[in-house]
Amino acid sequence: MIDLQYAGLERINGPLVVLSGAENVSYEEIALLKLRDGTKRVGRVVEMSGDKVVLQVFEGTKGLSLKNTRTVFTGKPLEIPLGAEMLGRMFNGAGEPIDGLGDVFPEKMGDINGRVLNPVSRAYPRNYIHTGISSIDFLMTLIRGQKLPIFSGSGLSHNKLAAQIAGQARLSEKAGNTDSEHKNENKFAVVFAAIGVPGDTADYFKRIFEENGALDRVVMFLNLSNDPIIERILTPRCALTTAEYLAFEKDMHILVVMTDLTAYAEALREFSSSKGEIPGRKGYPGYLYSDLASLYERAGVIKGCNGSLTQIPILTMPNDDITHPVPDLTAYITEGQIVFDRNLDSTGVYPGLSVLLSLSRLMKDGIGEGYTRSDHPDLANQVFSSYARVQDARALASVIGEDELSATDKALMKFGAAFEQNFLSQGFEESRSMEETLNLAWDLLCLLPRNELERLSDDLLNEHYDPKRALRFTGV
Repeated sequence: MIDLQYAGLERINGPLVVLSGAENVSYEEIALLKLRDGTKRVGRVVEMSGDKVVLQVFEGTKGLSLKNTRTVFTGKPLEIPLGAEMLGRMFNGAGEPIDGLGDVFPEKMGDINGRVLNPVSRAYPRNYIHTGISSIDFLMTLIRGQKLPIFSGSGLSHNKLAAQIAGQARLSEKAGNTDSEHKNENKFAVVFAAIGVPGDTADYFKRIFEENGALDRVVMFLNLSNDPIIERILTPRCALTTAEYLAFEKDMHILVVMTDLTAYAEALREFSSSKGEIPGRKGYPGYLYSDLASLYERAGVIKGCNGSLTQIPILTMPNDDITHPVPDLTAYITEGQIVFDRNLDSTGVYPGLSVLLSLSRLMKDGIGEGYTRSDHPDLANQVFSSYARVQDARALASVIGEDELSATDKALMKFGAAFEQNFLSQGFEESRSMEETLNLAWDLLCLLPRNELERLSDDLLNEHYDPKRALRFTGV
């Protein structure tokens, strides 16, 4: 069979080229553009109108000629090679190996646009993923199959948190698993996608994974800030295609960590502007919601599959604005959010997460008896309620002075300071078990009078409440 070649281009505009007279071409189809010097570039069909086709050129359009370029359509979408040997490997944003270990020997080729999942085939997410970070495990628990984004800001320690989660996350060690899940508990891996990050940040991720010994269970996709924006759009799709293969065909439990989705959205906005599309909020395309959903909704658990796909997308909020289109639309699609607090971060608390702005909507179905510990739900509710009252006490102290506060308010102030310094804050290399986290929460609550713990039953208080447990926080 002879490939049909189209000679010449009608127009070049930024990363886009327009070709006339094309027949039997499909949306998302891949084309090869042959230059006069014999080199080839890859393009993707992003728009069609009659016999005119708009191609997105991955390597950029510099050096392309309107007359001497030859275009051949491949008849298939962009695919990447998939195989179990991808674990421990490193790829660029387009799925090409960059670790010097050669090409992947593929067991199959995977369409980066993903597989269509029947909503009826989805199973409800259960069982938590243990991150070793107390604030997340205790108050915003990550459930297997959930999509739980992290909202951060410029200059905050979200990259450090991403590396820590990817390095020490593991499956829960408690009950609540099926027999098939018990057999697969060691089949846990992380797919890590860095989108539009500087070179030193990419080196930081590689070094951290090597140092903590997690590299052999991590698949890394690195898209640098000086790479073409087209590659930035491909990176999360390549990562999720790999994750789907490992989760649903290799029966592994996969955690996908993607940072920074705001860079992806910026690339999408630039690409949309090149196409001349009518902009929406803040210049982003009107289809930003559905485009983000096409990424986030690839997480989940499928009936009949022993594997699962869990997502932690990380995005920075411009000017710390949580109503910005990217975090705003993300919050509509995902099941909760984890939010960084700049004030806490500036005081040296790591990770400086805002307890009151963060939540995990699936947490209630993956904690408690058979999953973590029977007292976890009530204990988390009490800690959240008490910490909310701390903010009221601090506001009052700023007006009348701390010395004029009531005994209860002073106890709340003491609890708030101890909670932030001993519970929210923990070392980068410190991984706390769920048992340690729950016991630490009880120790801190013992700083408060028993009659202020209204969300805990008398049975739980009789079993766990003892003011002596809090002595190490009071300096007595």
